[in-house]
Amino acid sequence: MADTKEIFDRLKKDHDKHRELLDKLLETSGDSPERESLFEELTKELKSHAAAEEQALYSTMLRKPPTTGETRHSVAEHHEIEEALNDLAATDMSEGGWLTKFKTFDHDYRHHIDEEEEEHFPDFAKHLTEEDMEHMRSVFERRKQEEKAEAEVTPEKKEDAKE
Repeated sequence: MADTKEIFDRLKKDHDKHRELLDKLLETSGDSPERESLFEELTKELKSHAAAEEQALYSTMLRKPPTTGETRHSVAEHHEIEEALNDLAATDMSEGGWLTKFKTFDHDYRHHIDEEEEEHFPDFAKHLTEEDMEHMRSVFERRKQEEKAEAEVTPEKKEDAKE
């Protein structure tokens, strides 16, 4: 077993930043420039983090039979998170429905990262080798920066927002 503290600390650092952005967004109201800016930052952070986490960590964990179930669960949640972000971006921020959707998203996302940190990461750590750690170190930061540069706030149109 390798010393896994470094990679999991790096992922938790991102999660802490995400929690801060969620908190700030919950303090905004209406279709304000602040809400729009924070939502754009959150979206780019979450999409780039998820893509890098999938390539660095989850691709590694899928090759380890004891962790494939947890890995598939987290990757599926990443896709649900992206769909929810796209739906929020397609929803008018000035309507009360946006805040209702955002509060649901906030709850679901916090549950996801808490589950990763408290359950998945400790389980994954038991199965990682030094070679795995080297792979993750070389991939995560590079992929996150590439994804962040390309991340879109929404590929959907307002009329595609879910009711």
